[in-house]
Amino acid sequence: MSDAQLEILASRAGLAVDWIDANGRPQKVAPSVLRAVLTGLGHPAGSAQEIDASLQELQQVQETHVLPPLITADFGAGLDLARFFEPQTPCEIHLEDGSRLSLKLDGDAVLPGLIPVGYQHVDIAGQSFTLAVAPARCYSVGDAVDSPIPRTWGLSVQLYSLRRPGDGGFGDTQALEDLARVAGERGAEALAISPLHAMFSSDTQRYSPYSPSSRLFLNTLYAAPGAILGERALRTAIDATGLAVELKGLEELPLIDWPTAAEAKHRLLQALYEGFVQGEHPLHADFSSFRHAAGEALENHCRFEALQEACATKGETLDWREWPEQWRDPRSAALAEFAEENAGRIGFYAFCQWLITRCLERVQTAARSSGMNIGLIADLAVGADGGGSQAWSRQDELLASLTVGAPPDILNRTGQGWGISAFSPEGLVRNGFRAFIEMLRANFAHAGGLRIDHVMGLQRLWVIPNGAPPADGAYLYYPVDDLLRLLALESHRHQAIVLGEDLGTVPDGLREKLIARSILGMRVLLFEQDNTHFKPILDWPDNALATTSTHDLPTINGWWHGHDIDWSARLNLVDANGEIDWRHHREREREGLRRVLSEDPQNFREEPHETDQILDAAIRFLGHTRAPLVLLPLEDALGIEQQANLPGTTDTHPNWSRRLPGTSEALLDDPDAARRLELLACARLQAGERDQ
Repeated sequence: MSDAQLEILASRAGLAVDWIDANGRPQKVAPSVLRAVLTGLGHPAGSAQEIDASLQELQQVQETHVLPPLITADFGAGLDLARFFEPQTPCEIHLEDGSRLSLKLDGDAVLPGLIPVGYQHVDIAGQSFTLAVAPARCYSVGDAVDSPIPRTWGLSVQLYSLRRPGDGGFGDTQALEDLARVAGERGAEALAISPLHAMFSSDTQRYSPYSPSSRLFLNTLYAAPGAILGERALRTAIDATGLAVELKGLEELPLIDWPTAAEAKHRLLQALYEGFVQGEHPLHADFSSFRHAAGEALENHCRFEALQEACATKGETLDWREWPEQWRDPRSAALAEFAEENAGRIGFYAFCQWLITRCLERVQTAARSSGMNIGLIADLAVGADGGGSQAWSRQDELLASLTVGAPPDILNRTGQGWGISAFSPEGLVRNGFRAFIEMLRANFAHAGGLRIDHVMGLQRLWVIPNGAPPADGAYLYYPVDDLLRLLALESHRHQAIVLGEDLGTVPDGLREKLIARSILGMRVLLFEQDNTHFKPILDWPDNALATTSTHDLPTINGWWHGHDIDWSARLNLVDANGEIDWRHHREREREGLRRVLSEDPQNFREEPHETDQILDAAIRFLGHTRAPLVLLPLEDALGIEQQANLPGTTDTHPNWSRRLPGTSEALLDDPDAARRLELLACARLQAGERDQ
């Protein structure tokens, strides 16, 4: 079998045969790995004959003169169509506003850049396509706050960690609404939240917000039904299910008991649905309108949930990839029959999506009415579970046979497998980027901003065949310029900012592309150092948000006291010598941080608790940077020690299960939190005056 032909096929399919690792060393993907990854991409490569056939098929697709369903372009720039049409070919442009433009290609077969921003329909020589014309950049923080040099701030919070009386054991949208109001009153412009993507209703053991079933819909557990249906309906449902004592007990637990709490919430939602459909509720029309507007995508998701429920009842697998053929096709006649027979269950899941959607709308409205110009910043996970709803309903556009992760590096010597699937670059192009656009719209819908987890995935992702070790993967490249144009267009249409989590190995040229599109990068205080020498205030960039920490890192309090090292040692994630070296290095880091914070004469003037000094100084420090937006994690505002998630662990660390002390509407009244928010607000004001 010719490795040369195999490598040609891999390159044609968008795989990097050669790549540079995190240490700057050249690496080459093994032929066996290339064959496995190519097969996962839909290009069989197990033999010379398969390689030749796959190459021929790819070549035919790439050399075709048939227009793709959607082409992207920048506003004001011409579009080269020489591959498809002759020069001077006339064309008709049907604009979104109903008007028309009659144009023709120029002498080089370029469509003039006279077409306005939006999704415009182009008819040309008997063919047609959608032209997505993008603005030069995304809607920015400056746009949101109407300032050429914004120096704003906000909070970030893990939604589940919030508390309120009657929450049933984990935070919900009512608790988030309460927090949004008090944060806005204190001057916050934004409230960044953990992902709210739809999970698996029939598998309550899955609760990592970054491994969802679908990024098109929402986690219905977070709904606060009393806010929509009324407290009387909620109380009636609680009484009918006999859940009052159990819900109260769940609220009092130190950690979230996700399986038990989720099961109780599902029972409550079921009782609410039964009461809703049996009565003459005034919101029936709104529910029907919601289902109609959400269309096929919602119907498919709810059918999938009902199918999984049926499988769980019979003790069968929930993974659609192992279902009988008739259930694997969302459009099969058998599935239509199933939907008819199970209309009530499908209606229930639609009802739950309606509830959480209306609840989230309330939160954003509350955030804006409290004075926030941005409001909620949603979090977009890098992928979805290959066995989930989104992969099932968009099989040609998601790679359910591959998982996403990271190659081995100095921190993870075996690499990382994240257990989620990603988009198929070829499938996206083939389907006019439908799955990407609908995902953006779903996540922009009720927010003033969007954080894109692992934004490097817009350019490339490390993909691994299901069941293979993370090292046996390869980088798959995406049409990054098309994706960025669509992101800018949807950001512009939704008037929402875009943040890109660019921590880790960033491909060459990507940061420049993000900056050009006004997509803010992310700078974390704990990382902004060169071997314990922390970056001075004025060296922080003005094209990235600033934050003290993230959900995958220790809090400042925890970092200062080495709690992350304690956990790693306790769980044998580091050996004895590694632990000693780590603690010595941490001591030097502590000295480095204290040194850079001491450059501000206002820091360390009093003698409170050492940790309070560091936290106060660190928050003031970030406030004085040139970052357009500073996001302060609520854990650092409160001085909490333990982190939300410890990467590399599943059930040995209480990931995604910690709750904050006190109710969400009273959290910011905590003396430490109140002081730190005031310090941050004042520092932001001073930074704005300095940089005018």
